[in-house]
Amino acid sequence: MAFDRYDFEAMVAWLQHRQAADGFAYVVTPNVDHMVQIAADPERLRPIYDAATIRLCDSRILARLARMRGVTLSVVPGSDLIVALFDRVLVAGDRYCLVGGSGELADKLRRKFPALDLVHHQPPMGLRTDAQARAAAVRAAAEAGARFTLLAVGAPQQEILAHEMARDGQVAGTALCIGAAIDFIVGAQVRAPRAVQRAGMEWAWRLAGNPRRLARRYLWDGPKIFLLAFRWSKPNA
Repeated sequence: MAFDRYDFEAMVAWLQHRQAADGFAYVVTPNVDHMVQIAADPERLRPIYDAATIRLCDSRILARLARMRGVTLSVVPGSDLIVALFDRVLVAGDRYCLVGGSGELADKLRRKFPALDLVHHQPPMGLRTDAQARAAAVRAAAEAGARFTLLAVGAPQQEILAHEMARDGQVAGTALCIGAAIDFIVGAQVRAPRAVQRAGMEWAWRLAGNPRRLARRYLWDGPKIFLLAFRWSKPNA
């Protein structure tokens, strides 16, 4: 993965300059789960991440593994970036489009940020294998004409959608693949304390809060990253 080396403040500054009429760009924030999924389906998923405008490392575990292999990565947590988007980037009257999440979640966002113009599209489950539903989501984003499109349908569905928006040519502005970040903003989920995040143990905090849903991701799939890191060798400069 060719990660971009924006630090957090540089990334916020980049977002501040992006407007609704700008040519389409999309941002991905790969973490351990993403890297394992890419390795399992590289022909489909690798081109989607390679085509992203910006690729940010979202994982302190990834950054530590990279450091052990001689690569320095900036860590820009996607959830923190979305908080900054609402606090420091979006201004009164800005339109943003949320793809994913429930109607109740969208209503909470409207109440929390009443000065912003929210367009919500709620696609069905199974987007990865539902081309018609993905096409409908692309059309909704194009028609919204939003400054930012927030894709909150989980990986890799949201990255697949972003890539299809780029190929469609009708969507403008900036798409951000955000996972569960909106849940944290409206209080539907509670993020791990900063000390836990800095220790690289946020995954354990989330697992403890929802073991049934996350056990496979964190206890079975996640550890595959260590074998991937062991096999990887740094290309010659």
